[in-house]
Amino acid sequence: MASEEYQLSGFTNGKSETTLALFNRFTEEFAKVGVIEVVPLKSMIAIDNGQKRIAWITQLGKNFVHVIFPFRKEYADNLCFQKIAQVPGQQQFNHHLRLFNIDDVNEEVKAFMQLAYRQENF
Repeated sequence: MASEEYQLSGFTNGKSETTLALFNRFTEEFAKVGVIEVVPLKSMIAIDNGQKRIAWITQLGKNFVHVIFPFRKEYADNLCFQKIAQVPGQQQFNHHLRLFNIDDVNEEVKAFMQLAYRQENF
């Protein structure tokens, strides 16, 4: 079975300047943590550190970007995640982040980017 290739433009074409600026800010800040690859998939964009997928951009909305960080435990003490949900039957907790402003990629979010980049066993 041949794997399909997806293009980033399939996600970014027609998006608002606000959304594209948020997407660029998020990926640029993540690249400061370490080498990443932005991988367009069928229904989302993965952020890969060369060993594993460490975050997913699941929605480029009209004026926001929705990101999910998968962690092995719940980080409930935060101000940035709007939802944290355990994947049924797994030791994975998806932390949902919605970026509306450039400043939403703040020090707290950057700390979670570093944690996602360095975590093991995913």
